[in-house]
Amino acid sequence: MADIIQADQEKVDNTASSSNLSADKSTPSDTTDQGDENIKSSDNLEDLEAQDAIDNTIELNDPNTLERLESLSKTLSHKTANDSSEVTEQEFDLEQVLRRYVDKQDAQGIKLRHVGIYFKNLTATGIDQAASFAPTIGDFFRTLFNLPYYIHRQTHLPTRQIIEDVSGLVKTGEMLLVLGRPGSGCTTILKCLAGEIDQFKSVEGSVSYDGIDQKTMMRRFRGDVLYNAELDVHFPSITVDQTLSFAIECRTPRIRIDNLPRKEFTVKVRDVLATVFGLTHTFNTKVGNDYVRGVSGGERKRVSLAEAMAARPALVSWDNATRGLDSSTALEYAQTIRTTTNLLQNVALVAIYQAGEHIYELFDKVTVLYSGKQIFFGPANKAKEYFEKMGYDCPPRQTTAEFLTSITDPQGRFFKPGMELCAPKTASEFATYWKASPEYAELQQDIEDYASHCNTSEAYNDFKTSAKQEKMKSMIQSSPFTISYRSQFVLCVRRGVQRIIGDSAYMFVNMSSTIVQSLIIGSLFYNIPDDVSGAFSRGGILFFATLFVALTSMAEITSAYAQRPIVLKQKLYGFYHPSAEALASLVSDLPVKIFTSAVFDVILYFLSNLNRTAGQFFYFLMFTFMVTFTMKTFFQLIAATTTTIEVANAIAGVGLLALSMYAGYVIPRPSMHPWFKWISYINPIAYGFENLMVNEFHGRRMDCASALIPQGSPVYEQLPINYKVCAITGSRPGLDYVLGDDYLDANFQYEWHNLWRNFGIIIAFWVAMTVAFAVVSEVLRPVSGGGDVLVFVRTKETEKKLKDMHTMTAITEKKEVEVVDATDAMKPLEGLDASSMSDEVFMWQHVDYTIPIKGGHRKLLDDVQGYVKPGSMTALIGESGAGKTTLLNILAQRVDFGVITGDMLVNGKPLDQTFQRRTGYVQQQDLHVAQSTVREALRFAAVLRQPKSVKRQEKYAYVETVIQLLGMEDYAEAIIGQPGRGLNVEQRKKLSIGVELAAKPNLLLFLDEPTSGLDSQSAWAIVMFLRRLANAGQSILCTIHQPSATLFEQFDRLLLLKKGGQTVYFGDIGKNSESILDYFSRQGAPPCLPGDNPAEYILECIGAGATAGVSRDWHEVWNNSEDNHRVTAEISQMKAEFAQLPDPEISRELRNRFAASWATQVREMTSRTVNFYWRSPSFIGAKFALSTIGGLFIGFTFWDINLTIAGLQNGLFATFMAILTSVALINQLQPRLIELRELFEVRESASSTYHWSVLVISLVLVEIPYNIICGSIFFMCYYWPVGFFRNAPRAGYFYFVYSVLYQIYFTTFGLAVGELSPDASSASIIASLLFSFILSFCGVLQAKTLMPTFWTFMYYVSPLTYLVQSLLGTVLHGREVKCAEVEFSVFNPPPGYTCDEYAGVFAVRSGGYIDNLNATSECRYCRYSVADTYLESVGINYDQRWRNVGLLCAYIVFNTFAMFAGFYVFRLMKWRMPHPMRLVGRVMRHIARNFSAGVEPEGMVGSLSEQRKQERIRLEKKSAIDAGIADQEI
Repeated sequence: MADIIQADQEKVDNTASSSNLSADKSTPSDTTDQGDENIKSSDNLEDLEAQDAIDNTIELNDPNTLERLESLSKTLSHKTANDSSEVTEQEFDLEQVLRRYVDKQDAQGIKLRHVGIYFKNLTATGIDQAASFAPTIGDFFRTLFNLPYYIHRQTHLPTRQIIEDVSGLVKTGEMLLVLGRPGSGCTTILKCLAGEIDQFKSVEGSVSYDGIDQKTMMRRFRGDVLYNAELDVHFPSITVDQTLSFAIECRTPRIRIDNLPRKEFTVKVRDVLATVFGLTHTFNTKVGNDYVRGVSGGERKRVSLAEAMAARPALVSWDNATRGLDSSTALEYAQTIRTTTNLLQNVALVAIYQAGEHIYELFDKVTVLYSGKQIFFGPANKAKEYFEKMGYDCPPRQTTAEFLTSITDPQGRFFKPGMELCAPKTASEFATYWKASPEYAELQQDIEDYASHCNTSEAYNDFKTSAKQEKMKSMIQSSPFTISYRSQFVLCVRRGVQRIIGDSAYMFVNMSSTIVQSLIIGSLFYNIPDDVSGAFSRGGILFFATLFVALTSMAEITSAYAQRPIVLKQKLYGFYHPSAEALASLVSDLPVKIFTSAVFDVILYFLSNLNRTAGQFFYFLMFTFMVTFTMKTFFQLIAATTTTIEVANAIAGVGLLALSMYAGYVIPRPSMHPWFKWISYINPIAYGFENLMVNEFHGRRMDCASALIPQGSPVYEQLPINYKVCAITGSRPGLDYVLGDDYLDANFQYEWHNLWRNFGIIIAFWVAMTVAFAVVSEVLRPVSGGGDVLVFVRTKETEKKLKDMHTMTAITEKKEVEVVDATDAMKPLEGLDASSMSDEVFMWQHVDYTIPIKGGHRKLLDDVQGYVKPGSMTALIGESGAGKTTLLNILAQRVDFGVITGDMLVNGKPLDQTFQRRTGYVQQQDLHVAQSTVREALRFAAVLRQPKSVKRQEKYAYVETVIQLLGMEDYAEAIIGQPGRGLNVEQRKKLSIGVELAAKPNLLLFLDEPTSGLDSQSAWAIVMFLRRLANAGQSILCTIHQPSATLFEQFDRLLLLKKGGQTVYFGDIGKNSESILDYFSRQGAPPCLPGDNPAEYILECIGAGATAGVSRDWHEVWNNSEDNHRVTAEISQMKAEFAQLPDPEISRELRNRFAASWATQVREMTSRTVNFYWRSPSFIGAKFALSTIGGLFIGFTFWDINLTIAGLQNGLFATFMAILTSVALINQLQPRLIELRELFEVRESASSTYHWSVLVISLVLVEIPYNIICGSIFFMCYYWPVGFFRNAPRAGYFYFVYSVLYQIYFTTFGLAVGELSPDASSASIIASLLFSFILSFCGVLQAKTLMPTFWTFMYYVSPLTYLVQSLLGTVLHGREVKCAEVEFSVFNPPPGYTCDEYAGVFAVRSGGYIDNLNATSECRYCRYSVADTYLESVGINYDQRWRNVGLLCAYIVFNTFAMFAGFYVFRLMKWRMPHPMRLVGRVMRHIARNFSAGVEPEGMVGSLSEQRKQERIRLEKKSAIDAGIADQEI
């Protein structure tokens, strides 16, 4: 892009006069930055350039210039490196202008970097896990008991060669096409050539960039060699303009032509990139991702391309840049890459899975990989001849790229007659043949010749000189970056602010929850008394203030993992140091953190009546701010030092538990046991809490009139204060008040003079963590990998199957030695019951679809008609945004948004309630339960979707037939898993089709882009299976992207749409596409050449593509054509004929929405959920680990509590912390719930697989037993170390309440919150807010007597009130209390009185005791003699323990009701805000009716809007993108 960049800089001054231009060139620009150098040209050159500028006046801001640039790009995009560089006369002037800019760069001494690449014997080695067993909970326990073996196995993992002995040469300005099936090593070779080798165990061989070794290139010139990944990774909340501008600014050179200011340079380059890639209309639109609305998928791919080109690389590895695009858009993308290669003279290495012939012809060279082995490298126009000479035949109309890829597929290649035995068959045989070929010898000779002519020192010096010109003056010259660290930091800070502004919704939710939390807690502690009764409450509110900032900072882990792949990518692009982004993330978030913390602190501070002096208030703010910053950095450091978010959350959870417990409030430092006391000294929260306490209590004088002892008798009232003392730790005899400093010293050992020392320690923690965070971020590397892993369930059969499978080759090539005839794909399907297929015709006519948008409506479908006959395949094709998926969803009755009009008929009759049961829908997204096997997924669909009259054995037998038909026998017992560890893309697509076939849809099968993301051979296999299915009588309607000519011809009919959902053609395709080609020919379209792909041809004819255009309205042409009239007449005739037929008899079974009974649904769903949990050992292991570690940690923290006043308090907090551990378990279960819920809403609900209540019940039935086990583990680790009652009745009651009832309670509570939450993040926030709400009012943090009157009712409403009463009352009832020395209240009796005579009656009446009854001075009074007195003070009555059990059971029942009501109201109902009482009545009636019957009423069948809220949202987004509607319009 350097030529274009420098060229466009000059266009600003092209309208200036000759004299002015000369003056400008002889004088440095005043607007350039300080680091820029001034470069002057000779006067003659100035005059010449000035004259050229006058003769060729072109302004970049002129739209005509950008249009001509687009035109030139299209022309150059069709030229290879070996073609002539001449262009047509129409574009000649613009070509000369661009050339003059290059000459000007040379004249001004600006070096441009160009590089070729050659590599020899390149071999990459990764971890060999081609096939393994799925881990289960059983494996988890086996690992614990055999830990040494497990550690040895993990540290001695086997390896395999991902690519082996690969060689090649790509010269400057050339494009290399990399072909191969998934798993063949295409991505690996692209990464290796681009220097991204950290994830491999080892890389051997040589890679040289014109003589510069790879290590030097990566260290000194990292941004000149890039790898552009297949997936588009960007910050979703910033705009396209911000994304591109950031990339350009990170690579803006110091020396620019005529010292163009940096800001102006950025704008010019951004406009050029946006013009070339068609992004100018998206500048102000968010980039978005799968969850954040933004630009379309195709536009996001263009942003990725533009971002990579903004780095001005000399070599780019493009990994499957056309994934998921229609034919026209894919061709435009390839032409764009060709354009940039020709204009910039750089090198492009491109992997494309489905490359049409026009795309293939753009490349100079091609290499073919087969299971990691190279089997060809050479000119693209000679590859086909090479394999034909080998003995393989290219079928007619098969593209060259398809032919080359099919060679690596035993079932897709065709032998020439007589060559079946002598042609190579396995990857090893192909590699041996290649190395013995003259083409290989020629390649080796070319590499040697090229290497011998490369002047390494010259190339290195050219790169070094050019890089030096680009780098800022203050930079180290060996740095691979273009701008200084300071500039990187400033840019990252600015982008961080942009991200925060762009994600305003999250900021709003965060601030709202903070305000709500502060109002609740502040009002709970409203107006704390200034006397001693408020001392404990003041400590509680200050502890909550420090704990809250720690809790809110945990969200940093999620955000850190979300941005990690983006930071790693941009680091390799040479944009910035990762540490610069790490530090910038801390700084950019400071304003929000300060504002949020300030709002929280102000509300909390003044509501709770803390010290209202200016100095102490601002001290409070300062200390909470510093703790906030420190904890934010702490959690980001945890994220940076871990490899998975699960591990990070586990460490953060344990860390937060330790930091909160040893902050000094839950257990004061004097009461800490020595084995954990050290935690308090490395705990920033502890120092923050100490500062807040001394800030609040220093100088405070707390009145003690209400707490003086002895009291309660007129005699005591008449005595002077000298004979009384305040009943609080830290009091002094003879004083009716307590000094705050004495209170702190006696209870916490806090002192005022340590305040600034503590503040310095907190700052030291923050600085140390920040430095560590920056260092760790800088050395962060991607995790090691070894390719796709197939995971099996451990059985005797699978153990035998995997015994000899040590490498991927053993799996993928085990049958390659057999001669496979590709014509087998056309043989009829055996085992499929053709008699079960329906002979009915599905037709639609005058279908319109309109959606509301901002300011009006938008029509997405316009008068569409067509039909699908039995035994036929109909393709639905169109450019991006034509409404293909929208039409498919409408025909399948899966849309409830907008207005749909028109007729959709089966045999001329309107669709009835049986339509959903008789059709199958294969979605584009392959959504399955990852922990199920292939066979289990198929059986689940068969049992629940086939009629219940069919026996289970017959359903299972049909599943085996489906497995055989789809060729899934080898991996039928494999876990579906996730991409990379589980089924690959093709296997997942086959499973998606199999799930729908297992339901036996006899009417119609819908498929949405079944070949998207597949390589050409996998796409061929899928389409050929559909063809055989259609031949067996199945009706098929599917959308399809990038069909090759051979695939296209497998369809019987075509429905072609253009943008706006307008029909361009519907009719037969014909043999060799003759029918459709004849139609376009008759309508005046240019002829389709013999080598052209008909699918690409028709899309080009109608003007499909981002920059394409036509002069004719082909929709109008179709409306006026005889073919359209004939189709209309045919549909009308079929409707008339079918109208004469009697209405078909509807099976009673089909009238029910669900095929299986409710009991069967529960049984099957529970069985699947059991496997879902059993095969998630990390999930269950985290539960067990949290229960074990949490129980031991809390138990040993409160080890053997003494029955002192502090011990009673410790018992209360030990119970409190035991309850608090459930928060982590609640947050853990919600993602699992939402994962299954989304699968239900998106796929299984629409397919009428099971009733929604079944999902809820199955989760309850499976989750509760695991949590009871975890509760039992926690009990054993916690109860005995704490030293509670060890007799069976007390311990048994505690176990029953905590390990059974409470586990059931929080499980149902967490599920209820999850059912009403839109996503996992929201569920976590809502659950934490609700749980903290009921936890705050249970009487632990604030006693009921101190609660404001308004909140007193919450004490009785909170279920945790009764839980605390049950647990604490059981373990403390009847126990004798002995005060510690510091806990006695010491007072002197009047002269002549003993302590017993003076205060004995008072002690008995108050429930305390006097330790020295016969003393005549210094009477030692303890407030409690038995624990029941303490329990009474906190509102606990041991006799009410069974009442509390009953109330807990009532709350469990309430949660259970809330689960079902929440799911129905928030996930199924359509919100119209009816009258509250009518709403409640409607909910209860529907839940009662539907839950009891398990079958929807007939009136609700077909009303799918109440079943798929999540699907509606997805379809709304898809429809909007199809229509090209911007987010703000929706």
